[in-house]
Amino acid sequence: MAASCIAASELLHNIKLIPYHKASCVLIRRISTSKLKCSSQPVAEATSASQQLVGVVGLEIHAQISSNTKLFSGSSVQFLAPPNSLVSFFDASLPGTLPVLNRRCVEAAVMTGLALNCTINKKSLFDRKHYFYADLPAGYQITQQRRPVAVDGVLTYSFLGGKKRNQVIRKNVHIKQLQLEQDSGKSLHDDVNNQTLIDLNRAGVGLMELVMEPDMSGGEEAAAAVRELQLILQALGTCQGNMSEGQLRVDANVSVHRPGEPLGVRTEVKNINSIRFLAKAIDFEIQRQTDVVQRGGTVKNETRAYDSKSGETVPMRDKEGLQDYRFMPEPNLPPLIVFEDNASLPAGIDACQAVVVQTIKEGLPELPGIKRDRLVQAYGILPEHSFTLVNEDGLMEYFEAVMRATKREPRKVIGWVTNELVGLLKQQNMSVSHSPVVPAALAELLELQEAGHISSSVAKQVFQEMWRSPGKTGAEIIREQDLGLVSDAAKLHRVCQKVVDSHPDEVCAIRSGNKKVLNRLMGLVQKELKGRADPVLVREILQEKTS
Repeated sequence: MAASCIAASELLHNIKLIPYHKASCVLIRRISTSKLKCSSQPVAEATSASQQLVGVVGLEIHAQISSNTKLFSGSSVQFLAPPNSLVSFFDASLPGTLPVLNRRCVEAAVMTGLALNCTINKKSLFDRKHYFYADLPAGYQITQQRRPVAVDGVLTYSFLGGKKRNQVIRKNVHIKQLQLEQDSGKSLHDDVNNQTLIDLNRAGVGLMELVMEPDMSGGEEAAAAVRELQLILQALGTCQGNMSEGQLRVDANVSVHRPGEPLGVRTEVKNINSIRFLAKAIDFEIQRQTDVVQRGGTVKNETRAYDSKSGETVPMRDKEGLQDYRFMPEPNLPPLIVFEDNASLPAGIDACQAVVVQTIKEGLPELPGIKRDRLVQAYGILPEHSFTLVNEDGLMEYFEAVMRATKREPRKVIGWVTNELVGLLKQQNMSVSHSPVVPAALAELLELQEAGHISSSVAKQVFQEMWRSPGKTGAEIIREQDLGLVSDAAKLHRVCQKVVDSHPDEVCAIRSGNKKVLNRLMGLVQKELKGRADPVLVREILQEKTS
């Protein structure tokens, strides 16, 4: 027994970087280099039938569960840890090791299923899915093929449409199933030394696989659905949803057909790692397949990858021959049992040790769709504004913090948050949490404007200066740069008289009934006073002098 423990320890020590030499298994992949540009302009109308081709999109999404340890072992989960530093004997598939199910992962799957309106199976099963790859040491993946933990859900998502992109469009996509499964390791290809190194840190990390039915028709809908799912997972705390770290990975199944006819041959675009690239990949693939069908060709059933540099999808491997994964029941795991409520618990089972659906349901947080409706009802803002607030990370919290610190109308505050703040954030590629202007500082600036100390144009000027000089308040900037509102009647009369005397044509137009020209004169007065003139007094004086 001692000898076997020493041998196992030595083996674990020696997998710090496991070389996987290409010489033992050479894989050749031919990638087409022919350019096929997906034009954003409408395709020329060939026939009326060709216009009827529409895209059909289904998604398979792998969400990494937020858990301290892996699905079936006690190894820690950490991004960018040293290679093979988080690998247990079970993760390395050493003989005699057995899986121990992580309760946190089960609770996360049930919570996500409830948030997606799924039916939770009180009894679900684990299966082995066999395939052979260097970063899958066991030669199989433990998943839930036959009876997953949750089925038959619906995800409601929204996106902005209409001519002006200000109309909130709501749609549904059906969730076929949500299953628990373990992740594989990672292959690190070293082309210089002609070898592949294997990092098993990710092997065994808990995943939720969500299978979405082909209810979407294009990249915009798919991107909106994934973004909504990402927001839900983040609200629940079941997945951080950071796509750049591989915590949310999307495969898109894309086909085209004519309405009323059977679905066309689909291609699978694998491992798309951003929502923006997801929309572009799907739209390109729909256009590519449409072009193939219009030319009389046949769409191949294949796996493709998205090249973000060229904006195209490229072939990876053929899928014409159906791969046999040889699914079989996992012999080392009993059925997974969850209970509806405490009353359904068998005698002798502690509720703290069981997964109880009702308890998890009672702990569900406010979900994105409910947040949007609440914002519209509570503040009287437009639905498209609630859409922006919820979809931008941290923006809703920023807006509500400003509202708590000011008496300004919500519709005026929302303009500052969604236009001025978001504009600068996007310009400098910053998140809301890194904004140099905190909510309290913006609220103070809005109060100064409301009190009549500064004009709206000066307020925007001060906001820009606050952005460039973090820590300075609006009042300090106004005082230092002498930006306060000019309300001296004598001074305003002199400037207004100067403008009226130098623009006789505009004065004649106003006296002829064209009152809109008065706004031009007001703008000229503001220009003379660098935007500091009291607009109410200026209008009264100009009306008097041009009457």
